Amino acid sequence: EDPRPAGGGARGRFPPAPHPTDHRHRTGDRARILPAQMTICSCEETINEFEMLTRDAARVQLDTLKRILEANAGAEYLRQFGLDGRTDAASYKSCIPLCVHSDVEPFIQRVADGDSAPVVTGKPITSLSLSSGTTQGKPKFLPFNDELLENTLQIFRTSYAFRNREYPISEGKALQFVYGSKQVLTPGGILATTATTNLYRSQRYKEGMKDIQSQGCSPDEVIFGPDFNQSLYCHLLCGLIYSDEVHSVFSTFAHSLVHAFQTLEEVWEELCADIRDGVVSEKITVPSIREAVSKILKPNPELADSIHKKCAGLSNWYGVIPALWPKAKYVYGIMTGSMEPYLKKLRHYAGHLPLISADYGASEGWVGSNIDPTVPPEQVTYAVLPQTGYFEFIPLEKPTGEETENSAAIHYIESEPVGLTEVEVGKIYEVVLTTFAGLYRYRLGDVVKIARFHNSTPELQFICRRSLVLSINIDKNTEKDLQLAVEEAAKLLEGEKLELVDFTSYVEKSSDPGRYVIFWELSSEATDDVLSGCANALDLAFLDAGYMGSRKIKTIGPLELRVLRKGTFREILLHFLTLGGAVSQFKTPRFVSPANGKVLQILNRNVAKSYFSTAYGL
Repeated sequence: EDPRPAGGGARGRFPPAPHPTDHRHRTGDRARILPAQMTICSCEETINEFEMLTRDAARVQLDTLKRILEANAGAEYLRQFGLDGRTDAASYKSCIPLCVHSDVEPFIQRVADGDSAPVVTGKPITSLSLSSGTTQGKPKFLPFNDELLENTLQIFRTSYAFRNREYPISEGKALQFVYGSKQVLTPGGILATTATTNLYRSQRYKEGMKDIQSQGCSPDEVIFGPDFNQSLYCHLLCGLIYSDEVHSVFSTFAHSLVHAFQTLEEVWEELCADIRDGVVSEKITVPSIREAVSKILKPNPELADSIHKKCAGLSNWYGVIPALWPKAKYVYGIMTGSMEPYLKKLRHYAGHLPLISADYGASEGWVGSNIDPTVPPEQVTYAVLPQTGYFEFIPLEKPTGEETENSAAIHYIESEPVGLTEVEVGKIYEVVLTTFAGLYRYRLGDVVKIARFHNSTPELQFICRRSLVLSINIDKNTEKDLQLAVEEAAKLLEGEKLELVDFTSYVEKSSDPGRYVIFWELSSEATDDVLSGCANALDLAFLDAGYMGSRKIKTIGPLELRVLRKGTFREILLHFLTLGGAVSQFKTPRFVSPANGKVLQILNRNVAKSYFSTAYGL
């Protein structure tokens, strides 16, 4: 199951597609598809359209479902359930069951194998997206089409309009740490790549990005370069060349931003030398990258001196972004879900600049836009755009009293799904999507809380991925529980001026009783006393009743904290890239399953020290 953070896109990969389809405005005020030649995005117009659509979200939802079902009436997936071309919500819900990826996988596989019949959509699918698949170590195929691209542009235009109202930007460039990934042809000749790459290679997308002032500093050769480290170096170099013009800093995920500025700390003097002499560093060996960057790099001793002086004058790199890019208004990217642990470091680099969490979507489709960019990422909510798909929500309730069965499903009691406008403020739900790209009543696996309504559409707060992370018997801890436990224990590092670089977890079941293993990489060495204290603090921070009870009666053993050598998580990132992943999609797996043997090998090979908790007695 794929461990997107969510939100901000923190699930965040962008759904994709090349060329556009129907660009006419629909009659009446039905949800509109974007005009073929978008003019420079009029923020006011975009906000007005958003207000209009969200005032009557229930009707827009029915209209959207009708459009999806009309377009795909011939799809075999829908026909097998006897929908017979009906397009009303009642027939749809009574005929078509809720599904998860394994239910639709055989159909998508047929598309990948070259079946050109209408399998999941009325029109043939010409591209596929690969989800990141960081948990299980293998990506999933998802259908990708033009309508998804249009939805992407609509979501981006909406959040840009609200963002620009608060933090206006004019002509200039965005410093973007974005990376294409390998594109593979399936046995049936269908192009499969990450959702973000499906976007970046689309001319339509590039035009849309110009319209919302999101042109990057780097040439395409850098984005699509085959060597991630060379691409990252050149992103930094191009960003510095255009340092006077940069109005915002972006990457898909907060993790990529932190990684970029950690790299800057290591290579800044080399970058200054490149700019001073007007010659790209010898370590840039990919001819296409070298040539493209050489075209924009000219000798500029003045700029080199200025950058050198600013970097040398920083205190522990605090505020490096506004120091080097003085016109930057904000730092933007997916910052929710599994990206939250990187916020502290990102704030350090960003200094006084606001961090704005990007929109909430996944490779499967989009969910909502961030329409209040002034809110810190920890509190961000996403307004659902009712014209981008048909949404349902499964109400989830924590069971009261004893939990007996050991299964993930009983972590919550589920009720019948409700519609977009029928959710209740304060309650939690799992998101269900029906998209224009061939997913029908698809369970996204994300838990959200309804924060409020904007007109008649809900604003969602991303809580966590539904999948359990840590469980041995009756204990149940999610990714969020793990994150809170790590945050609690990491407080003990602050007094020592130490930072937690990254973390993951594993359930050790080969011993009896089984135990939780938490892996930490630290910025520098800590004393045994501090780390023993951290192991105890972690053990006590898991507040799940099943865990605490099992620890007391010793059916779960003492938690083990394994401290890793520096650079371990970078090694895991590089392993992910060798599998054909894109760095813009990389999320550190917060839980490593036994199936992910290679990552476990890397972790275990790099353990420097290990500490067992004594929190519940020996």
